[in-house]
Amino acid sequence: MTSTKRYQKHRNNRPAYILHENITTRQPSQYLSSPTALNLQSLPSLHLDITPVEAETLAGPFFGLSLFPYLAFLYFLNVPENETPKGVTVGFAACLVFVFLTIPAAIAAQLMYGVSLADSDWLHGSAESLLTMTNLVTVVAFRQALRGKEREYLWNTNNNNEKNYGSPNNVSNDKSLPSGIVLEEEKSRKKMMPLSATSYQPMSILVGVLTLLAGLTALIPAALWNPEVHTPYLGGFMDISGDWVSFLGHPEPPNALSIACWIIHISSLVEFLVAMGFAWRWADVVDNPRWKGLTWGLLPLHSSGITACTYHLFYNHIPILVALQAVLTCVGNTTAAFAAWRIAVSNGWRVPSDSPLSFLNYEDNRVSTMTSMLEVEKENDVSFLVGFEDLGDALAKDNDYTFLVKLFVGCGIAAYVIKYGELLLDFPFVANPYTGLAFIIVPSAMNAFKWYKRSEDPTFEGWF
Repeated sequence: MTSTKRYQKHRNNRPAYILHENITTRQPSQYLSSPTALNLQSLPSLHLDITPVEAETLAGPFFGLSLFPYLAFLYFLNVPENETPKGVTVGFAACLVFVFLTIPAAIAAQLMYGVSLADSDWLHGSAESLLTMTNLVTVVAFRQALRGKEREYLWNTNNNNEKNYGSPNNVSNDKSLPSGIVLEEEKSRKKMMPLSATSYQPMSILVGVLTLLAGLTALIPAALWNPEVHTPYLGGFMDISGDWVSFLGHPEPPNALSIACWIIHISSLVEFLVAMGFAWRWADVVDNPRWKGLTWGLLPLHSSGITACTYHLFYNHIPILVALQAVLTCVGNTTAAFAAWRIAVSNGWRVPSDSPLSFLNYEDNRVSTMTSMLEVEKENDVSFLVGFEDLGDALAKDNDYTFLVKLFVGCGIAAYVIKYGELLLDFPFVANPYTGLAFIIVPSAMNAFKWYKRSEDPTFEGWF
């Protein structure tokens, strides 16, 4: 018996509150008119039940408006005064590639199959891989820059101890040294930083290559295999055959994510959390606590990613989550822009006083915390970042390739647990908005509280 037939047989015995798979394969206008579709009015009054059409209507303006604060975020992040690693800027800017290339993928899903992008796995995976690319580039560039800064700090410290050449953070401050010696010291110090921190080129090339690969995962199936609406991403080569999981409690709905698609979603969440942790660590390395504000500013965006994964966890059956994700994206882009502006101002960026935008200027009295943080790290012999966001430190001895392999292997294990483990449970098949919100609010609150505790106590390890 095929998995589709098993699912058909199983759903006929379900209670009324269980959703049908048909709802995910129709155009939005057909949800209420179809005799087989769920009548949302029959559900208990949850006050969060809206139709997919209403969800898309609510989400559209927020997704559109979110572009403008994100552009502001990129501008403030990249002002020269910040000395932001160039590769990190490229990584965040690559998100625009994801935004703009997702549009034709969504149009293709609608025109070819009459479904949303989330319900066509092969198109969905290809589009979402661009977001993974964005976070991946950001993490690698941040990781390389942090290692460079740490090498630079150790070099300057040793140089200061041996030669007493002034501040370990700025050798050129020592005016007693001949200019030639100072110049050579500066050249040696700058060599500690990787090329990805001082040039846009390396990570831009990586973005181009990864974008091409993501495009091929969509173009090749479209050209050679005549894919159907639920054709799995990458052919589902990592998926377990339906016959092998037939003993599980629920047959899998046709619009379930493939393993490869789940890996993309999970890795995006983990990579973004790692990037948030790197921003926190960067604050101590460059002695500017305003960078920790960027970690806070990125929190709503991470919650937006959690919302997307929760939506897929419930097989795309809670439309309100689409609108919630759009709101969180808009709010997150705005808070990220605000955080980047504070970093820029703290580093001396100013608008000319006669400019209409001069209101953006203010005096920032930041407090240095680097010395105390380094002492805490040394005394406790542990990193002050622990959890998913600390994978960069936990795997610090690995090169970039083994680091990424271990990262994706961990995400792969999580993907199998989620994809097949949820078939043993009932709640993913029930469109309960409150349950969906719980999956978003609880980890988001724990994440926020973790950063709050860490700001109060650098040795706090958190829960994840």
